[in-house]
Amino acid sequence: MSVERADLEAKLREIQQVVADTTEGAKNPGVIAALGGVALLVVVYLLGRRRGKKGAARVEVYRVR
Repeated sequence: MSVERADLEAKLREIQQVVADTTEGAKNPGVIAALGGVALLVVVYLLGRRRGKKGAARVEVYRVR
């Protein structure tokens, strides 16, 4: 089994492309953080609404004259 120069060059180009894609994705962490923050706020809001409805006490008041 022999490894030729073309095989090495092709593999190195593939690795270089993966590294370039990874660095492009890492350049915008603010967008990912902002989306995560919005998602967290939505989840907290929905859980708070559910708990508020679930824990609401029903009190009936009757006036006696």
